[in-house]
Amino acid sequence: RRCLGALLRVCCCLGRDRHKSRTVAIGHPDPSQKYPTNRICNQKYNLITFLPKVLFEQFKYFLNLYFLVVSLTQFIPQLRIGYLYTYWGPLVFVLVVTMLRELFDDVKRLYRDREVNRQQYTKLTSRGKRISIASSKIQVSDIIVVEKDQRVPADMVLLRTTEKSGSCFVRTDQLDGETDWKLRTAVSPCQQLSSDQELFAIKGSVFAEKPHKDIYSFIGRFSMTPTSGDCAREEPLGVENALWANTVLASGTAVGVVIYTGSETKSVLNTSSPRSKVGLVDCEINRLTKILFVATVLLSAAMLALKGFSSLWFISLFRYIILFSYIIPISLRVNLDMGKLVYCWTMQRDSAIPDTIVRSSTIPEELGRVEYLLTDKTGTLTQNSMVFRKLHIGSVCYSQESMGEVRGQIQAAFSHRRRDQSFSLEPGRMQLVECVKALALCHNVTPVRNE
Repeated sequence: RRCLGALLRVCCCLGRDRHKSRTVAIGHPDPSQKYPTNRICNQKYNLITFLPKVLFEQFKYFLNLYFLVVSLTQFIPQLRIGYLYTYWGPLVFVLVVTMLRELFDDVKRLYRDREVNRQQYTKLTSRGKRISIASSKIQVSDIIVVEKDQRVPADMVLLRTTEKSGSCFVRTDQLDGETDWKLRTAVSPCQQLSSDQELFAIKGSVFAEKPHKDIYSFIGRFSMTPTSGDCAREEPLGVENALWANTVLASGTAVGVVIYTGSETKSVLNTSSPRSKVGLVDCEINRLTKILFVATVLLSAAMLALKGFSSLWFISLFRYIILFSYIIPISLRVNLDMGKLVYCWTMQRDSAIPDTIVRSSTIPEELGRVEYLLTDKTGTLTQNSMVFRKLHIGSVCYSQESMGEVRGQIQAAFSHRRRDQSFSLEPGRMQLVECVKALALCHNVTPVRNE
């Protein structure tokens, strides 16, 4: 009865939404609340699941499954054709190479995760000290200081910034793929404090909605407990007050309180679990293997018909199929796996593409089969470095040859305006001036002052 009850509780917990809203006391963790750790783990396997997962991924394809069945038939005396090592040797070699490749990729993920988890940040304590803390040790309600060009370790609410305007910019290209900087605003009551240490004295708290995937939406509330001579204050919080994990601070220094960690952060919720990728070459080889297998069966049936059917004709049919199994070359799979490893090794050491990192050695050849590249904006391809070629205004086209005329009209227009405020241009020239002025002013440029 106890076992059945425990099983029912587990099933109910699995079906229930584990995420919940919370009220976070700034700088004062609540021991009664249990939140996920901030440890990042992108590995596909562990010590228990490595062998079963790798074998399943290999034998779900017809090529490996076919050679496994053929090798198993050699344990049956009536179907044995040759020595066991002639069938098991190539198959075991392919599996060992695949396991080593998967192990190598997973170890690289482990080292990347370890580097991220060990990254050091500054944490404010209630005793007035600043201590260094690893990213994996950060907890909900911790007050973390993020420096310029530093990765945000967890989902946070921006409390203070060194910028006089009370705002800062973040780069979100690792989260949403957009290269333009996003403006984030500090909570007004906290920004008005004289020092960071006063964050512990105001007895503030942040209400945060339950975690979800939408990176463009956040609903929260900042509350400050009244002290002597002060009144209680509340401020609504939105996405403009939030710093999501894996974004990078682009300006100033930010001080924030952690509201979501680990598996509850936006970046993790929008990340799917690692899966085994299969390239088009493997799919084509798998399809050709099925065609060759059908040809092998037809050829075996033809040989059996020429020999004549007997009482044990099915044994003879299987022996013919095993004999003709050499039509399907398992060495092709061996050469393909070895070629992928060599290809990855040469890509990472190619001087023409420095700092290249091969994150998966399973599909490196797919880079040579890209036919179409779709992009939603020009900056993705041009890195926002473009050359001005032509300017069309109505029915008039200004090319590079006529840029001198454009420059002269712009200079004349602005020089006359300085001397005579009532100066006006012809409609055609006025359109040119306004168009050039719009191009000069209507862009997204963020001035940053280097300390």
